[in-house]
Amino acid sequence: MALPPGPSLPPLVQSVLLVLAPQRFLERCHRRYGDVFLLRSKGFGEFAVVAGPDEVRAVFTARPDVLRAGESNVPLEPLVGSRSVLLLDGAEHLRHRKLLLPPFHGERMRAWEGAIERATLREVESWPVGRPFALLPAMQALTLEVIVRAVFGVDEAARHAELSARLRAVVEPVGSRARVLLSLLSGGSIGDAGSTRRFLERKAAVDELIYAEIAARRRAGDLAGRTDILSSLMGDVAQRASAGCDSEIRPGEARLTDEELRDELVTLLVAGHETTATALAWAFERLLRAPGVRAELERSLAAGETDYLAAVVDETLRLRPVLPNVGRVVAEPFALGPYELEPGMTVLPTITLLHRRAAAFPQPRAFRPERFLGDRRPDGYSWIPFGGGTRRCLGASFAQFEMRTVIRTVLAAAPGLEATTRRPEKVARRGITLSPGRGGRVI
Repeated sequence: MALPPGPSLPPLVQSVLLVLAPQRFLERCHRRYGDVFLLRSKGFGEFAVVAGPDEVRAVFTARPDVLRAGESNVPLEPLVGSRSVLLLDGAEHLRHRKLLLPPFHGERMRAWEGAIERATLREVESWPVGRPFALLPAMQALTLEVIVRAVFGVDEAARHAELSARLRAVVEPVGSRARVLLSLLSGGSIGDAGSTRRFLERKAAVDELIYAEIAARRRAGDLAGRTDILSSLMGDVAQRASAGCDSEIRPGEARLTDEELRDELVTLLVAGHETTATALAWAFERLLRAPGVRAELERSLAAGETDYLAAVVDETLRLRPVLPNVGRVVAEPFALGPYELEPGMTVLPTITLLHRRAAAFPQPRAFRPERFLGDRRPDGYSWIPFGGGTRRCLGASFAQFEMRTVIRTVLAAAPGLEATTRRPEKVARRGITLSPGRGGRVI
């Protein structure tokens, strides 16, 4: 068995193309080499790009000791910490995942609907009238407020504002493609010393507040009556373990350490607002340029229907995924169709290519929410905005729920909202996300 085919361009040239023209380069490689192809970048070595549903299925269902997702997320460690669920593999990953999952589903998730609506209305009231502005910063402020309240249950205005400000400062993504390219070419070893120092200072400021909140919550004694995720992690877990209700959690392991709590809280805060904010900006960028879709959505909402709203969210995530790919590091030889991937390589199911396959999505560049109605929904290996398998995003249901609530509330509160141009906004990379190039300009 051989390695997948791929371009013979020097690694330096491939690196530049991946930063400056990623989608065009990937689409050209896909047309020429098929659903699995090999790229080589300076600094990060060889990686296999996967763009077919059968191959994605093979990756997502592989044993976690063969393909390691946590290892592929190591670049996030400086921010989220080594005990984040994103960086863990094997049994430890499953244990943390099981602890974190309950608050994001069912009645516990739906209990936040009123808070999301109120936060959205406050945000809309602050928007200028008759003057263009970018929606992305507005959506970032909104989703940060929601996730801070959901994770910490912090209602006191000063504490909430201070925590939000410090968190926003530390996670503000790097928008410079030149800086991203420099990091890529050097394998991450070259950076701005001043920026690194500022990041560490801002991270320390966030940690100070988080550890103080953890300490206060340990002393509080009212965990059972609280609905926030921090209290759930500190209270419900210990109760379930001591009652013998969770075979995966032994009593000695039930109490997460302060470091584990800190890392998971930062993970939830970062993953729970930046990506959802970007997806919301894209939803309005698409919706406001599709009058037929908007009219059908408003009609369905007026009739008390919700299926079309859910379809608008899912089609947005298909056409404009926030993250371009998900990664796994190969731990032992892994067969992928007629190819064999070698240990140490990274395999990347690439969302942007998979979501534009005409076989699964006719007219793939068109914004058509009806694709997701009834039995026309695509399978779980053709539509993967949240990844898949045991590594599927913990907050996927919450993100979709929040998007539906925000879109419905904004359309009712700001019926005159329009795009500033008919021309679609280009996709731009901001840190690790794919965002509207002009921030989703509206008036």
